[in-house]
Amino acid sequence: QVQLGESGGGLVQAGGSLRLFCAASGGMFSTLAMGWFRQAPGKAREFVGGIMRGSINTRYGDSVKGRFTIARDNDRNTVYLQMNSLKPEATADYYCAASNLPDAATQERDYDYWGQGTQVAVSS
Repeated sequence: QVQLGESGGGLVQAGGSLRLFCAASGGMFSTLAMGWFRQAPGKAREFVGGIMRGSINTRYGDSVKGRFTIARDNDRNTVYLQMNSLKPEATADYYCAASNLPDAATQERDYDYWGQGTQVAVSS
């Protein structure tokens, strides 16, 4: 059973940056595609970014393209989400997810394991 733990959330001013971390355990991390989702209060969960098992292919949600970067370190069983030029609408709980599919899926239903989430708040 794969377990995921997010960290790195916090409060930041608009225009600032944060890096989120997701540590994985209990499985073969290198065989998993990884993704980040977020859920703002009262809204549906939204795809933020994903990275395939081999780190070759990444995908991003339209609202974060050009500002967020997802990366992984298979030696450390960790996936990162670098968030730059943050906007107040980025305020949400951010969730790390792992998929047994090889590619970076964009739908929640394609992910098999989920972390508990980390809070990000962006002040204006």
